[in-house]
Amino acid sequence: MIEIITDSTCDIPEHLLEEHRIIQVPHTIIWGDEQYRDRVDMQPHEFYKRLETDSRVPTSSQAGVPEFQAAYQQAISRGATEIIVLTVSSAMSGAYNMALNAARLVDIPVSVVDSKGPTMSLGWQVLAAARARDAGKSVSQILERVNEVRRRLVQFVGMDTIQYLQRGGRIGGAVKWVGGLLQIRPVVTINHETGLVEPVSLARTHKSMMDLLYRKFFDSFKEMDNLRVAVLHGNALADAEALVARIREEFNPKELLLNITGPVLGINTGPGALALCGYPDPGE
Repeated sequence: MIEIITDSTCDIPEHLLEEHRIIQVPHTIIWGDEQYRDRVDMQPHEFYKRLETDSRVPTSSQAGVPEFQAAYQQAISRGATEIIVLTVSSAMSGAYNMALNAARLVDIPVSVVDSKGPTMSLGWQVLAAARARDAGKSVSQILERVNEVRRRLVQFVGMDTIQYLQRGGRIGGAVKWVGGLLQIRPVVTINHETGLVEPVSLARTHKSMMDLLYRKFFDSFKEMDNLRVAVLHGNALADAEALVARIREEFNPKELLLNITGPVLGINTGPGALALCGYPDPGE
């Protein structure tokens, strides 16, 4: 019995978490003297509304060893004899190390995977693991499948401003844009080898940012067969739905998901941000 565990930055739609019985460990949002568990005590829509009206700047804290250990014990109570846990990029968070340390405190084998990315970069790997598990694959086969998906992943993020990325400390190579550019809309990508944010280009309007995001994402693929694509948004549902419609019409992907980016990641990308994340799936 293999259980799949991830953290709350995965941005997997709720119905898929439930369908595949995936356990999700929440990170913490810190807002002044208040603390909230990501997607538990604070939901995304509430977060983005407050982000635009509250003068205080929220921060986040990764799930710690006790939170991961509790998730492992939950899995064991459900009958798990082995656990696979996938976390947000270790270059962006200490969650990977917390999961590793917690693994030493339980009596069954725990495989900890650094996804080398945030949001659906993590989410697609988690879903691949859960689907391989559901198909009866062994732990080694599941991990091989996850690695294959990671090698094929592409993720681009477009933001209405660089200020959230800058103050969140997750700016990576995009630091070269800091300084007098807060009204410029950046597009960045995730390097799935280093797990870091890398700069791509700048746009001057929201529409041109969306077009740039779309073009850069799909130009990254050498093959278009069996695409799995996720559209993520920072409380910009109309824009995200427009992207979904365009993608469905032009590419007819194998799987197309839509979800709002959670609070912990929203701290770094801000309201109005959009992301495309996906890969061509060669199958089992």
